[in-house]
Amino acid sequence: MSLTTSLLRPDAFLSPLAIEAAVTRTLEEDLGRAGDITSIATVPEDTNGRAVVVARQAGVIAGLPLVAAAFLKLSDELEVVPHARDGATIKAGTKLMTISGNARAILGAERTALNYLGHLSGIASATAEFARRIAHTKARVVCTRKTTPGLRALEKYAVRCGGGSNHRFGLDDAILIKDNHIAVAGGIKAVLTGAKQSAGHLVKIEIEVDSLDQLREVLDVGLADVVLIDNFDLASMRDAVALVAGRLVVEASGGITLDTAAAIAETGVDYLSSGALTHSVQNLDVGLDIDM
Repeated sequence: MSLTTSLLRPDAFLSPLAIEAAVTRTLEEDLGRAGDITSIATVPEDTNGRAVVVARQAGVIAGLPLVAAAFLKLSDELEVVPHARDGATIKAGTKLMTISGNARAILGAERTALNYLGHLSGIASATAEFARRIAHTKARVVCTRKTTPGLRALEKYAVRCGGGSNHRFGLDDAILIKDNHIAVAGGIKAVLTGAKQSAGHLVKIEIEVDSLDQLREVLDVGLADVVLIDNFDLASMRDAVALVAGRLVVEASGGITLDTAAAIAETGVDYLSSGALTHSVQNLDVGLDIDM
């Protein structure tokens, strides 16, 4: 097991290829054509240094494999010593990693490393708070496809680090029929029939409804596996759960926030899907301190 993969949360896979590609792409963006001209001009080539990555805010950590990969990408001779692992709940002031070796490499990778760590830890921390608020129910919180372009695999991994679950990764791994599909296909029966005829035996079919009447029609057709009740009020959610009576998995969506999550989960739904987990979180405050 490599250093980068050993830092992953044990029950949350992230492809080493995704780590490598993300770090390479971001370092290329930052270093450009001429490299870190500030460090080249001010730091002698053979200068060594020591740096500590620190959490300046309490939260849940995600992204340490990318931190290690970023530094080692610029110099495989750096000594990288982790003090935490992804998924850990940490206090402000916690030391997360120590990096020793070529100072130019440390300075060149610093921003890439911290950008990933702060962003992904922000997602993990927000997800953990979501999960905490609905822990007294059977419901689970899941993310959506409302992710930063190019960062979906990383952001969905961060959700898992925070104790959440993933919805589909893309358009190709599950069928999710939304209102526009229903409109184009000519109705609920037509769209479900077409989906069932096309889907492989391992592909689940989920359909979105925006009224109890639509839900009744879905139940009458009987071809769906999951129903997504979109923008229902709490009373209608309870009615929907009663109507389904365990025949389908029930997912609630539509502007779900930390403040509304508990009440929604208490209606008896199985999942709460929230785009806010990935598109609206604040970075966790992390930093790198040089210790020469």
